[in-house]
Parts: sequence; structure tokens; C-alpha cells
Amino acid sequence: MKKFIFIGCFILFFRCNSSIPQNEKLSDIESIQLKTSFVDLKNKKVDLSSYKGKKIIISYWATWCSPCIKEMPGLTRAQNILKNYNYTFFLVSDEKSSKISKFKNDKKYNLNFLKSVAPKERLGIYALPTSHIFNEKGMKVETIVGRVVWDSEQTIKKLKTL
Repeated sequence: MKKFIFIGCFILFFRCNSSIPQNEKLSDIESIQLKTSFVDLKNKKVDLSSYKGKKIIISYWATWCSPCIKEMPGLTRAQNILKNYNYTFFLVSDEKSSKISKFKNDKKYNLNFLKSVAPKERLGIYALPTSHIFNEKGMKVETIVGRVVWDSEQTIKKLKTL
């Protein structure tokens, strides 16, 4: 009898370990969205899963991060170059919205700045800048840790083919 109870508990444990049906696997973007919320600089919630069908680049950065700031002009140029290639760029920081807004206004960058409601460590971000590239299905196709020359010929060519 104990053997049947043990086997029954074992089966229940492994059958109930996920609330997501096997045929409804979350995209990587949706998984990120479960770990934290993103808000724009006016504190309005941004649902990244609504960008399904677009290629997304999320670059995690901070106002105090020199390599992050050095790659922003190239990010701006790459955003302009890739506008016809279905890309959306987001720069995400876990700093206060007021600090991000002041940075954006002072530097006059025309980029999509977001605030992560949770600390970057919750998303597995331990170095800045860190960038994730997602395909149109919301699946992560690449992670880049460190500074990138976003508008280099090599990077643009690579992004056009992803």
C-alpha cells in the first residue's frame, strides 16, 4: 500500500510541476515578462509580448556605466539603419525613472528607454551592458555581454540576417 501511495505522489509531483500546458510553451520574451514588469518613463506598463512579430533588441544599461553610454550613439544609428528590417530597440535600466528621464533629456537620445521594476539580477543580468536579441517569435537568438559597436558594418550585416 505504501508503495502505491509513493508512486501516486511521485506521478502527481511530476505531472503538476507546470501550470503551462505542453503545447503552450512561453516565448523567451513572455518568460522575461513573468520575472519583471517594464514601464516607460511615464510609469505606464509596457508589455513586450505585444511586440511579437518584430525583432527586438533589449540592451540593459545604467546611467553610471561608461561602456553603456559609449555604445548609445551607435545604437541610435543602428536603430535608424534597421528601421525597415522590423527591429525595435529597448534600453532597460533598473534605476529610477526620473534619473533615466534626466539622462535621456540631457543627452537627447531618441531611443526607447524603459525601467525594469525588478533588479537586473532577477533577469540574470550581472554585467553591463548586456544585450538580448529576439526574433519575430519572441525567442532569444543571441546574448551579448559587453560593449557593441552597433552601427559597424559587421554588426548591421549580422542583424539584417537574423
